Amino acid sequence: MISLPARQTALVLIDLQKGITELPLAPRSGEDIVERSKTLAARFRAAVSPVILVNVAFAPDFADAVHAAVDRPFSPPGGFAPDWAELADGLAEPNDLRVTKRQWGAFYGTDLDLQLRRRGITTIVLGGIATNLGVESTARAAHEHGYNVVLVEDIMSTFTEAMQRFACEEIFPRLGRVVASDAVTLDV
Repeated sequence: MISLPARQTALVLIDLQKGITELPLAPRSGEDIVERSKTLAARFRAAVSPVILVNVAFAPDFADAVHAAVDRPFSPPGGFAPDWAELADGLAEPNDLRVTKRQWGAFYGTDLDLQLRRRGITTIVLGGIATNLGVESTARAAHEHGYNVVLVEDIMSTFTEAMQRFACEEIFPRLGRVVASDAVTLDV
């Protein structure tokens, strides 16, 4: 069990949007991650701790996307569906904070750090898709910004079990604490 101060802790969920949760994922499906995330988010809302929902989206001409030279650029087969960037159905509640990013991590180029600091948040609890891309990038930046980071392994998924295992066993323990969702409690 890990007990966290409700007033200083926020849940940050990465890329639980229609175009990503519908991808083939491992070790858990996008549907499973969304359902588990809804359960954890309800506990945060009940404790009056912020729930921050992050999605990735781009302008129609992709002028706001990262244009660095890479060996494997991301390009979904057939392009992006019109609802690609919309959050999964039933995930968002009216008082949740929303952050739209234009790259893997949720800190750079967004107001996430500002929103957290203004609310006195010192610990972020992270989950989402993909474990070793958006979640890991956000965890690294959170660590570098001085936040305590809690990574909830059973509300994350990626493209292979090996990717998930490597992130959760080798990278995340160096950035924060890795726990299961039922081990997270909030002290009100």
